[in-house]
Amino acid sequence: MRLVSVLALCLGLTGPLAAAPLCGDPDTPCETATGSYHIALPEGPGPHPVLVFLHGHGGRGGPMVEGATARDATARGYAYIAPNGLIRPARTRPSWNFHPDFPGQRDEAAFLQEVMQDAALRFDIDPKRSLLAGFSIGGSLASYIACATPKAFSAYAPVSGSFWRPHPTGCAGPVRLLHAHGWRDEVVPLEGRVIRQVMGRDFAQGDVFHAMGLWRAANGCENHRADRFETTGNYWRRIWTRCTPGAALEFALFDGGHTVPKGWSTLALDWFETLDGPGQ
Repeated sequence: MRLVSVLALCLGLTGPLAAAPLCGDPDTPCETATGSYHIALPEGPGPHPVLVFLHGHGGRGGPMVEGATARDATARGYAYIAPNGLIRPARTRPSWNFHPDFPGQRDEAAFLQEVMQDAALRFDIDPKRSLLAGFSIGGSLASYIACATPKAFSAYAPVSGSFWRPHPTGCAGPVRLLHAHGWRDEVVPLEGRVIRQVMGRDFAQGDVFHAMGLWRAANGCENHRADRFETTGNYWRRIWTRCTPGAALEFALFDGGHTVPKGWSTLALDWFETLDGPGQ
């Protein structure tokens, strides 16, 4: 992985990389109008496909560009972008405004498009080949964006995070989505759980199995059950293939708790690279 070099500026080179100010490393985020992000770039010329990964509650983008998933992505030629959530008033840890019933300080879908536009100006990336992923609440935000605007990114890969109650009544489609979840997750159980009462209502996680039904409906899949089953490696995979052209849907369970499991980046990027066309 490499971070943006000032050498291109000194040599007077042209193009997105040459125009980029020095930012994006773990300590110096790239600032946008409504937030910031960090980025790690692969070696070699672009334009590079992009993995955008949304941190969980309390996470930050800076450490993520030095993590294993970033290293795996850049080794495969991907730019890895880690946006930063905001700290809500009276709170101390960053999060995302992901729940449609509880609007926050920022339109996160608009912010992520802002990040992609800014990164395309600064760096040699290809926004038309973009996978939006996220962990926990980051996975919830990725799910809501996939539901409302499936063409905002080429594909989606939420990990250990999905919709909250009340579930959406329906999603736009077709969508290309791989959902991974731990069989023994107790923080975000597959069936969901009530977190607390907010304004007299339950603030409650949703049911991942119900979410898969929403994705099947959005994709026009012929069957409720999966069309293919695979149990190789660390995952129990359920794959729907008889769906609307342009759709892709897979559910991957792993024997673990609330985590991004070992080998997830290989699973997600292998899946992404099997998809036909850019999807945008």
